[in-house]
Amino acid sequence: MGGVRRPDLLLCAAAHACSLLTLLIAAALTGVPAAAPLALPGATGMPLSWVFNALAWIGPGVVVAAVALRLRARLPGSGMGAGIALRLMLLAALAFAAQGLLPLDPEALDRGMSRWHAATWMVWMLAFAAAALLSGIALPSVRWPSLILCATVAICLFAPMLVGPEIATRLALACWWAWTLLLAWRLPRQH
Repeated sequence: MGGVRRPDLLLCAAAHACSLLTLLIAAALTGVPAAAPLALPGATGMPLSWVFNALAWIGPGVVVAAVALRLRARLPGSGMGAGIALRLMLLAALAFAAQGLLPLDPEALDRGMSRWHAATWMVWMLAFAAAALLSGIALPSVRWPSLILCATVAICLFAPMLVGPEIATRLALACWWAWTLLLAWRLPRQH
């Protein structure tokens, strides 16, 4: 059974490693301050912003969306809650990818394209939190970790000042990575 799980787990791990390495390398090369938005290296006018957006958001989002589709196909009789959770995972992954298609505008962080980018970030977080909650309710093999990650993301979303806005965005991203890896690792056991 380990061979059945391995492709999705490896795909998720590779996608998240690509995001993480891109974020770290771009921050180091561009000198973006640690407190800056994660998407700033991909902002309009930044050098090689299209490469950053493709490697940090678009590619990893599309890969995780494909994994979500594969996981849903493997659990056809798992119930409506599980099905909705995995569809929300798909929505979250597509919103994650859309962030790279709608880059920030450093000259207008509160209007224009930056608003669209912020909207996709919010859709990603809301869909992710809802998916984690539903998977915690409907999928026993991921129940407690999903509920803990959902609670963490809810704090990042609704009370970011508890941890600080810069940490909240990074913590939400780390929770996304952990949750998608958890599902790719554990869900095939639901047969």
